[in-house]
Amino acid sequence: MKTLNLTFKGSLGKKHLLKLSYASENLSAETVRQAMDQLSTLNAFTNKDGENIYATPVSAKYVDTVSTVLFNDEKPAA
Repeated sequence: MKTLNLTFKGSLGKKHLLKLSYASENLSAETVRQAMDQLSTLNAFTNKDGENIYATPVSAKYVDTVSTVLFNDEKPAA
């Protein structure tokens, strides 16, 4: 499964990660940067300390995760 991982620096200097599981896999760097810039200007996401957690875009990358099942004792759905 591929996820789009967006890293931001918050207004207090801490790094924050936003993982998008169902993002298109064909987005350009310019498109993602533009979306991150727009998200950062909203000031809609703050934590309990009042930090704007998505204040400054830092990086974006696709991450491909592969699951390897060792065993699964779950019964199939009826």
